[in-house]
Amino acid sequence: MRRKLVAGNWKMHGLKADLSEVTAIATAAGANPSVDAALCVPFTLIAAAAVAAGDMPVGAQDVHQAAKGAHTGCISAAMLVEAGAGLTIVGHSERRADQYETDAQVKAKAEAAHAAGLGVILCIGETLDERDAGQAEAVVTAQVAGSLPEGADAAWLSLAYEPVWAIGTGRTPTEVDVAAMHGAIRAKLTALIGDEAAKVRILYGGSVNGANAASLLACADVDGALVGGASLTAEKFVPIIEAAASLSQA
Repeated sequence: MRRKLVAGNWKMHGLKADLSEVTAIATAAGANPSVDAALCVPFTLIAAAAVAAGDMPVGAQDVHQAAKGAHTGCISAAMLVEAGAGLTIVGHSERRADQYETDAQVKAKAEAAHAAGLGVILCIGETLDERDAGQAEAVVTAQVAGSLPEGADAAWLSLAYEPVWAIGTGRTPTEVDVAAMHGAIRAKLTALIGDEAAKVRILYGGSVNGANAASLLACADVDGALVGGASLTAEKFVPIIEAAASLSQA
């Protein structure tokens, strides 16, 4: 059975004044050892959050594919490791859309992160127009194929399916839709990496909260959640961790 992973993505939120939330979340994570929990915070907060989080992993929300060089404003994997990060998100829909990141760039970022010893959460997902056009599965599985790093295995890689139209909107696909897409992702992974695909965790992300977490996490092939706004406070994030723990213990 794949252990559930509940990861928070703070996006462009978080100052040192918010470190008490990191500590509170880490304390709750420690009280639910059947679940893996992590927080991906802004670059500026990684070092301080890594201290505040204790044993709970802290990660970044992006990484550059180059080890060093003339890349103003970018952060390398080695820099993240030195700051205290244990993982990073790559390919989030907001970066694919706003920074025009391609599958090839996402793949290169994942490979660079892994080479430096970081875990990777690789994001994939379709827009509302793509879903309404009946292209959702084709779009998502093409992203899997194009973004999957060389040597991908469950020891360091998780995928996160995030329907773009559900992120932060309060809208979520039906549980049937979620299970179907996760099944399609698993099938594509199997075609690409064989038996190892059965071990890779596929997270769901898109307006996950304490009220819907249990039902979403119970869907077939859903191995955790990538949580946005609800991860900013312990009050909202801890119930999601506890929902995952209740399923892990069932």
